[in-house]
Amino acid sequence: MKSNLAYIHPDARIGNNVTIEPFAYIAGEVTIGDDSWIGPHATILDGTTLGQSCKVFPGAVVGAIPQDLKYRGEASTLIVEDNVTIRECCTLNRGTAASMTTKVGRNTLLMAYVHVAHDCFIGSDCILANNVNLAGHIEIGNHVILGGLTAVHQFVKIGDHAMVGGGSLVRKDVPPLSRLPESLCLMLALIPSV
Repeated sequence: MKSNLAYIHPDARIGNNVTIEPFAYIAGEVTIGDDSWIGPHATILDGTTLGQSCKVFPGAVVGAIPQDLKYRGEASTLIVEDNVTIRECCTLNRGTAASMTTKVGRNTLLMAYVHVAHDCFIGSDCILANNVNLAGHIEIGNHVILGGLTAVHQFVKIGDHAMVGGGSLVRKDVPPLSRLPESLCLMLALIPSV
Protein backbone atom coordinates (compact mmCIF):
# COMPACT_ATOMS: atom_id res chain seq x y z
CA MET A 1 0.00 0.00 0.00
CA LYS A 2 1.50 3.31 -1.08
CA SER A 3 -0.23 6.46 0.10
CA ASN A 4 -1.04 9.09 -2.51
CA LEU A 5 0.22 11.63 0.04
CA ALA A 6 3.75 10.18 -0.01
CA TYR A 7 6.40 11.33 -2.49
CA ILE A 8 7.92 8.36 -4.32
CA HIS A 9 10.37 9.14 -7.11
CA PRO A 10 9.46 7.18 -10.26
CA ASP A 11 12.97 5.65 -10.41
CA ALA A 12 12.80 4.21 -6.88
CA ARG A 13 12.74 0.41 -6.81
CA ILE A 14 10.02 -0.69 -4.41
CA GLY A 15 9.54 -4.39 -3.61
CA ASN A 16 6.32 -6.33 -3.17
CA ASN A 17 3.94 -5.75 -0.27
CA VAL A 18 5.70 -2.53 0.85
CA THR A 19 3.66 -0.02 2.85
CA ILE A 20 4.57 3.65 2.46
CA GLU A 21 2.62 5.92 4.76
CA PRO A 22 1.50 9.53 4.09
CA PHE A 23 4.16 12.24 3.83
CA ALA A 24 7.07 9.82 3.49
CA TYR A 25 9.76 10.89 0.98
CA ILE A 26 11.49 8.28 -1.21
CA ALA A 27 14.27 9.52 -3.55
CA GLY A 28 15.11 8.04 -6.95
CA GLU A 29 18.27 6.03 -6.23
CA VAL A 30 16.59 3.95 -3.54
CA THR A 31 15.79 0.24 -3.29
CA ILE A 32 13.28 -1.01 -0.70
CA GLY A 33 12.90 -4.76 -0.17
CA ASP A 34 9.69 -6.78 0.05
CA ASP A 35 7.39 -6.53 3.08
CA SER A 36 8.97 -3.34 4.41
CA TRP A 37 7.11 -0.50 6.14
CA ILE A 38 8.00 3.18 5.71
CA GLY A 39 6.28 5.34 8.30
CA PRO A 40 4.81 8.81 7.89
CA HIS A 41 7.35 11.62 7.54
CA ALA A 42 10.24 9.18 7.07
CA THR A 43 12.87 10.24 4.51
CA ILE A 44 14.82 7.73 2.38
CA LEU A 45 17.50 9.48 0.30
CA ASP A 46 19.61 8.57 -2.75
CA GLY A 47 22.13 5.76 -2.38
CA THR A 48 20.04 3.77 0.11
CA THR A 49 19.23 0.07 -0.13
CA LEU A 50 16.81 -1.35 2.44
CA GLY A 51 16.47 -5.13 2.68
CA GLN A 52 13.30 -7.12 3.19
CA SER A 53 10.97 -6.63 6.17
CA CYS A 54 12.58 -3.38 7.32
CA LYS A 55 10.66 -0.78 9.33
CA VAL A 56 11.47 2.94 9.18
CA PHE A 57 9.58 5.03 11.73
CA PRO A 58 8.45 8.68 11.52
CA GLY A 59 11.10 11.37 11.37
CA ALA A 60 13.97 9.05 10.44
CA VAL A 61 16.39 10.33 7.78
CA VAL A 62 18.03 7.39 6.04
CA GLY A 63 20.87 7.83 3.53
CA ALA A 64 21.75 11.50 4.03
CA ILE A 65 25.13 12.71 2.81
CA PRO A 66 27.98 12.41 5.35
CA GLN A 67 28.64 15.12 7.90
CA ASP A 68 32.32 15.03 7.00
CA LEU A 69 34.47 17.69 5.34
CA LYS A 70 36.30 15.11 3.20
CA TYR A 71 33.05 14.19 1.43
CA ARG A 72 33.19 15.58 -2.12
CA GLY A 73 29.86 14.46 -3.53
CA GLU A 74 30.92 10.91 -4.46
CA ALA A 75 28.09 8.47 -5.16
CA SER A 76 28.38 6.52 -1.92
CA THR A 77 25.84 4.15 -0.40
CA LEU A 78 23.99 3.06 2.71
CA ILE A 79 23.10 -0.62 2.91
CA VAL A 80 20.53 -1.78 5.47
CA GLU A 81 20.09 -5.56 5.50
CA ASP A 82 16.89 -7.54 6.13
CA ASN A 83 14.63 -7.14 9.15
CA VAL A 84 16.20 -3.94 10.51
CA THR A 85 14.05 -1.59 12.60
CA ILE A 86 14.91 2.11 12.46
CA ARG A 87 12.90 3.94 15.10
CA GLU A 88 11.81 7.57 15.35
CA CYS A 89 14.19 10.34 14.31
CA CYS A 90 17.22 8.13 13.63
CA THR A 91 19.81 9.49 11.18
CA LEU A 92 21.91 7.16 9.02
CA ASN A 93 24.54 8.66 6.70
CA ARG A 94 26.10 7.26 3.54
CA GLY A 95 29.82 6.52 3.26
CA THR A 96 32.66 8.69 2.04
CA ALA A 97 35.51 7.87 -0.34
CA ALA A 98 37.17 6.06 2.59
CA SER A 99 34.92 2.99 2.14
CA MET A 100 32.10 4.31 -0.09
CA THR A 101 29.45 2.76 2.17
CA THR A 102 27.81 2.55 5.56
CA LYS A 103 26.22 -0.78 6.49
CA VAL A 104 23.72 -2.04 9.09
CA GLY A 105 23.44 -5.83 9.49
CA ARG A 106 20.27 -7.91 9.55
CA ASN A 107 17.94 -8.18 12.55
CA THR A 108 19.32 -5.00 14.11
CA LEU A 109 17.26 -2.57 16.20
CA LEU A 110 18.14 1.13 16.15
CA MET A 111 16.03 2.79 18.83
CA ALA A 112 14.87 6.42 18.69
CA TYR A 113 17.39 9.19 17.92
CA VAL A 114 20.30 6.87 17.07
CA HIS A 115 22.91 8.46 14.78
CA VAL A 116 25.01 6.25 12.50
CA ALA A 117 27.70 8.33 10.82
CA HIS A 118 29.54 7.75 7.54
CA ASP A 119 31.60 4.61 6.91
CA CYS A 120 30.23 2.71 9.94
CA PHE A 121 29.79 -1.05 9.75
CA ILE A 122 27.29 -2.53 12.21
CA GLY A 123 26.99 -6.31 12.42
CA SER A 124 23.86 -8.43 12.64
CA ASP A 125 21.52 -8.91 15.62
CA CYS A 126 22.63 -5.70 17.37
CA ILE A 127 20.68 -3.33 19.60
CA LEU A 128 21.56 0.35 19.77
CA ALA A 129 19.38 1.92 22.47
CA ASN A 130 17.93 5.43 22.44
CA ASN A 131 20.30 8.30 21.62
CA VAL A 132 23.36 6.18 20.80
CA ASN A 133 25.71 8.29 18.68
CA LEU A 134 28.30 6.68 16.42
CA ALA A 135 31.01 8.86 14.90
CA GLY A 136 32.53 7.89 11.54
CA HIS A 137 34.53 4.78 10.64
CA ILE A 138 33.27 2.63 13.54
CA GLU A 139 33.09 -1.17 13.29
CA ILE A 140 30.61 -3.04 15.48
CA GLY A 141 30.50 -6.84 15.55
CA ASN A 142 27.49 -9.16 15.76
CA HIS A 143 25.14 -9.43 18.77
CA VAL A 144 26.38 -6.15 20.30
CA ILE A 145 24.25 -4.08 22.69
CA LEU A 146 24.96 -0.39 23.27
CA GLY A 147 23.05 1.22 26.14
CA GLY A 148 21.17 4.47 25.76
CA LEU A 149 23.04 7.79 25.52
CA THR A 150 26.29 6.05 24.56
CA ALA A 151 28.72 8.02 22.39
CA VAL A 152 31.37 6.15 20.41
CA HIS A 153 34.50 7.94 19.12
CA GLN A 154 35.50 7.62 15.46
CA PHE A 155 37.61 4.61 14.36
CA VAL A 156 36.62 2.53 17.42
CA LYS A 157 36.01 -1.21 17.01
CA ILE A 158 33.54 -3.08 19.23
CA GLY A 159 33.79 -6.87 19.17
CA ASP A 160 31.09 -9.54 18.87
CA HIS A 161 28.74 -10.06 21.84
CA ALA A 162 30.01 -6.96 23.68
CA MET A 163 27.67 -4.97 25.90
CA VAL A 164 28.30 -1.31 26.76
CA GLY A 165 26.41 0.33 29.62
CA GLY A 166 24.17 3.34 29.05
CA GLY A 167 25.62 6.82 29.22
CA SER A 168 29.08 5.66 28.21
CA LEU A 169 31.80 7.52 26.32
CA VAL A 170 33.69 4.90 24.32
CA ARG A 171 37.06 6.19 23.08
CA LYS A 172 38.94 2.89 22.88
CA ASP A 173 38.28 -0.47 21.21
CA VAL A 174 36.04 -2.89 23.11
CA PRO A 175 37.07 -6.57 22.95
CA PRO A 176 34.57 -9.31 22.03
CA LEU A 177 32.42 -10.72 24.87
CA SER A 178 33.09 -7.67 27.09
CA ARG A 179 30.52 -6.31 29.54
CA LEU A 180 31.39 -2.69 30.24
CA PRO A 181 29.36 -0.72 32.77
CA GLU A 182 29.23 3.01 32.16
CA SER A 183 31.75 3.80 34.91
CA LEU A 184 34.39 1.49 33.37
CA CYS A 185 33.83 3.03 29.93
CA LEU A 186 34.42 6.45 31.42
CA MET A 187 37.64 5.24 33.06
CA LEU A 188 38.83 3.81 29.73
CA ALA A 189 38.14 7.15 28.11
CA LEU A 190 40.36 8.89 30.66
CA ILE A 191 43.37 6.63 30.02
CA PRO A 192 45.74 8.51 27.67
CA SER A 193 46.49 6.93 24.30
CA VAL A 194 49.95 5.46 23.82
